[in-house]
Amino acid sequence: MALNKKPVTGMKDILPEEMQMRDYVIGVIKETYAKFGFTPIETPCMEDIQNLSSKQGGENEKLVFKVLKRGEKLNLETAKEEADVVDYGMRYDLTVPLVRYYSNHANELPAPFKALQIGNVWRADRPQKGRYRQFMQCDIDILGEPSNLAEIELILATTTTLGNLGFENFEIRINDRRILKAMAAYSGFDEAHYDSIFITLDKMDKIGLDGVEQELLADGYAKELVDKYLSLFQGMQTAEDTLSFIEEKLEDFLENEVRTSFRDIIESVNATKSDCFKLVFDPTLVRGMSYYTGTIFEIAMPEFGGSCGGGGRYDGMVGRFTGKDVPACGFSIGFERIILILLENGFQIPNQSKKIAYLVEKGVSNEALREVIGKAQKERENGAQVLVVRMNKNKKFQKEQLTAQGYEEFQEFYKEGLKN
Repeated sequence: MALNKKPVTGMKDILPEEMQMRDYVIGVIKETYAKFGFTPIETPCMEDIQNLSSKQGGENEKLVFKVLKRGEKLNLETAKEEADVVDYGMRYDLTVPLVRYYSNHANELPAPFKALQIGNVWRADRPQKGRYRQFMQCDIDILGEPSNLAEIELILATTTTLGNLGFENFEIRINDRRILKAMAAYSGFDEAHYDSIFITLDKMDKIGLDGVEQELLADGYAKELVDKYLSLFQGMQTAEDTLSFIEEKLEDFLENEVRTSFRDIIESVNATKSDCFKLVFDPTLVRGMSYYTGTIFEIAMPEFGGSCGGGGRYDGMVGRFTGKDVPACGFSIGFERIILILLENGFQIPNQSKKIAYLVEKGVSNEALREVIGKAQKERENGAQVLVVRMNKNKKFQKEQLTAQGYEEFQEFYKEGLKN
């Protein structure tokens, strides 16, 4: 029986054209983030299953690829519950591993610590176009910085990176979990129900205001509370200044420090940004991870549809490992989404080396072949990318394939010498 040549469901092989694009994007990301002082780190692909099921990862915790115990530790006959057979899991994001990493090495790291991670993560999600069970994430995080300098730097670094990749006219949507909570408190909801309410609110862009109302009522919330809650969003739709409107409405429920810091982030980014994007206050922005404690943000590209990344402040996560909270904030670029957009729109990688293909006929003497290779070496030293390959019988098709790979010049070498 022949072996299965296809990748497992929800994962994919990456062909040369896409791999070249991925390498280019990673290079731009690393170069740009380095200018902002971010240091590359790497963490293992597996984490302790307890770390991945601590009720901080939202719906992602239901999508963990779990790893069976091994050897003598695995005893299926006596196992009574999952913990008896599972001890590790494949990471579903890069934030949980980063926090564990920081907790383990805090004494060896500078303060604040600015980390860059690029690596694969795994989620047992339903595969669809552009969504895989294995995909790459690219995160920057600042740990140990309590002020809004962290948010400002993260937004500027991320938008500069997107600008360097050729994107413009995109949006950074920004909100704060404390504003979300103040809105719920203003409406009279019980704090124990906040997360459930936010999950429904997060669907606003898909089901609209009426859909949110119907779902909240179906969940059993009193109509007067729902009406008061939705009146905030209705008021913001017509307000000349959305942020000022909500600040005035929530005056008794939102701390002045939160209002001042949030507005300062917006004003500071707008005053110092160099790329073509808008910073937009979005009161419906929730972000699914329950570990967020303050500012949250998301990259929106209306021109291409959907979100292309996001992040926020998560000041309580390190304390889950060490018993002492450390301020932390991060921003993740939707790497796979960015690659898909660039490929679908025919993006050409700039400043590429000249690509030359030397096609050598079979039967060329060893001495002649050495001369060809020597010539290729000189071209390579001068910055060209030179491919030396044997000439196929169907030379026309071979050239078409190489042209598709970006080769723009061909030289042919025959037994009787170079043919023009």
